[in-house]
Amino acid sequence: MIRIMRGVAAALSFACCVCAAPVAAQAYPAKPIRIIVPYAPGGSTDVIFRILAPRLAEILGQQVVIDNRPGAASTIGLDIVAKSPPDGYTVGVNNIAYGANPSIYRKMPFDSEKDLVPVTLVSIVTLVATVHPSLPVRSIKALIALARSKPATLNYGSAGNGSANHLATERFAHMANLKLLHVPYKGGGPAVISIVQGETTLLFATIPSSIQHFKTERLIPLAVSSAKRSSALPQLPTIAEAGVPGYEAIEWQGLMVPAGTPQAAIRTLYQATAKASQIPEIREKVLTLGAEFVNTTPEEFDQFVKRELAVWSKVVKEVGIKID
Repeated sequence: MIRIMRGVAAALSFACCVCAAPVAAQAYPAKPIRIIVPYAPGGSTDVIFRILAPRLAEILGQQVVIDNRPGAASTIGLDIVAKSPPDGYTVGVNNIAYGANPSIYRKMPFDSEKDLVPVTLVSIVTLVATVHPSLPVRSIKALIALARSKPATLNYGSAGNGSANHLATERFAHMANLKLLHVPYKGGGPAVISIVQGETTLLFATIPSSIQHFKTERLIPLAVSSAKRSSALPQLPTIAEAGVPGYEAIEWQGLMVPAGTPQAAIRTLYQATAKASQIPEIREKVLTLGAEFVNTTPEEFDQFVKRELAVWSKVVKEVGIKID
């Protein structure tokens, strides 16, 4: 009888485990989620995810915390993500720098193609060639003429080595045959502050981080970096229209998680992000900042990242950007 009872108990225990497994799998998320933004507060990447975070928290039923970890063109923050437990509770934001970093840095702290996996491409952001009011130019052609007359004299700011501002400006300088001085900062916010204060004279600024300064004329926008004009600043020409044919460079933001993260968690994060981005007031707020929601599937974002790695590998070689 004792053996029979033990057998029944064991069978019941096994059945409970089997039945509990799906419940446990469906429990995600069961605690707060941390989104690591690998840039300082105030830049476009930070602004967009701070807009999204409260709505993501409502949809997921858990607190969503933004954790800024700036430095080394996003590699410091994303290295933290890559080395975090693959459970869906640490999510990283990647952007244009992610595609360029493996070609720029001699040694990466993680493998961009293996250690992180895609969740979704969230948004794209247009950059604006912006000057301080003290600089006597009000067009791209005038900027090019001034820079050519004073080679290696005009300086420009960026969110750091390998950032979108850095890559876009270097591509512009290369295509326009200019020599400019690079002044890297620790994030888009500090880069914008530097040009507002007159420490730098040129910045390929993201619209979210600079549009308020355009309205107060503390900064002067010259042209947008995208292939077509921005709905947020329709009066501005594209850089290609304004004097550099074929030029294009856009910022983008997506979500990545450590390799090995359960597909159920990845799908939940993707679906929650897509749902949050469809909320009218959120879409309107982001659009007025010059950003646009995209929301691809994990599979589509995977293909996008692979293309970015290939494209920026070619551009970095052409321009000659290197960081030890």
